Amino acid sequence: MDKTKSLDEAVLLVQDGDTLALGGMTIYRRPVAFVHALITRDNPPQDLTLLAFTGGFASDLLVGAGLIRRSRTCYFGLETFGLAPMFTQAVREGRLEIIEESEASIACGLRATMAGVGFMPSRAWQGTDMLRVRPDVMTICDPYSDERLTAFPAIDCDVAVIHVLRADRSGNAVLGGNPTIDLELSMVAKRLILTAETVEDELPGPIDLPGLAVTAVVHAPRGAWPTSCYPAYPIDGEAILDYISACNAGQFSNYLLTSWIQ
Repeated sequence: MDKTKSLDEAVLLVQDGDTLALGGMTIYRRPVAFVHALITRDNPPQDLTLLAFTGGFASDLLVGAGLIRRSRTCYFGLETFGLAPMFTQAVREGRLEIIEESEASIACGLRATMAGVGFMPSRAWQGTDMLRVRPDVMTICDPYSDERLTAFPAIDCDVAVIHVLRADRSGNAVLGGNPTIDLELSMVAKRLILTAETVEDELPGPIDLPGLAVTAVVHAPRGAWPTSCYPAYPIDGEAILDYISACNAGQFSNYLLTSWIQ
């Protein structure tokens, strides 16, 4: 089945109130071209929940554009480049709801959804204050050992967008390194969009993501820039510093209007 779509067609798959998951990691292999197209489309979706193992450059664009109502990640920043400026501003101004997560809570929540159950038990968070800031996370007693465990609720996802190195028209894909939780996101998302550096008629194995769950495949060369897409290109540190400078100068809106996608 040929699942190829244009970028303009693919962004229409995101609707108001959706939970939108972004693949990749902080400033590595993020679906930046998709995010930019989503922000600049006519009537962009509102009140989104951002789901990401870590939030980074692409996530900060969404927050700055006002599309995100709540965020659930275990980290939000630009690594060695410092804080994510628009996320930091939104939190300080009280415009963003933060759902506190950790690596364990996200992993367990996704595994619960994959298993078709309402929660996944774990020893994580026991003895910490995380349970105080997440009253929705319950504890249970292991019926076999009487051990107190954390019951992490299932995490669902309406749309996941993952940038890949190579894909075929059916949605089989090679990530190109740093897999993070992309496979798990591909298994829980109701709609799965791949943006790819190259799209081939047929992709020989081995593959990282099977195409069965894929909704759309978008040809997006340099679609992760200025984040990296190994081994095609590295992080463009100068471009990220330019972004930070624009945000700090109150020029975020003007930045979006520039032709910064290369």
